[in-house]
Amino acid sequence: MKLHSLLLACLFSLPHIQAQKAESPATVKEWVLFDGKSLDDWETVDIGASGTIEQEEDTLVINQGDSLSGLVYKKAAELPVTNYEITLEAKRLQGVDFFCGLTFPVGDIKTCATLVCGGWGGSVTGISNIDGQDASNNSTGTYQRYEDDKWYHFRLRVTPENISVWLDDKKIIDQDLKDRKISLRPGLIESYAPWALSTYCTTAAIKNIRLKNVK
Repeated sequence: MKLHSLLLACLFSLPHIQAQKAESPATVKEWVLFDGKSLDDWETVDIGASGTIEQEEDTLVINQGDSLSGLVYKKAAELPVTNYEITLEAKRLQGVDFFCGLTFPVGDIKTCATLVCGGWGGSVTGISNIDGQDASNNSTGTYQRYEDDKWYHFRLRVTPENISVWLDDKKIIDQDLKDRKISLRPGLIESYAPWALSTYCTTAAIKNIRLKNVK
């Protein structure tokens, strides 16, 4: 009789155990894209008159060029294209245009956009492009005040439904992707897909570049 009761208890508890396993979060995987020690995983993009790339201690420095300067991550095939979050710190050292252009994939390695921080005179921050419009003309664009030689923390999250961006602890972009066309701004930035960092006529320092998957 006791054995029979024990078997019944096990049978009734099995679905509960299985449900708990199903609800447990997926393992979070993290990638350190720049460890402050080596730029071996990155490749400079030279489109003519581009600024040089240097490493100073734990920081990479993109020096000012005549227009766009930057570098592309060489191991893009190893990274997710959705359900991810990337964080980094950046500061403007010299110049009056964007000091952090983060190019990233949205759902597909061939569908990319760029988070522009400090463009169009030093303050416009947004996603280029949404429905063919760049950050200065679409709803993601805002004016942010950036001081020279001050570190800013950026966090960008991409899911199948949304692109979100935080500047320090403030959420500044919350873009629904339903029925939206995502693309790169036509021109030089197209050489920087799918994962890249760039500046425009500006010298910047960038560090602590990390990526992780999210649900």
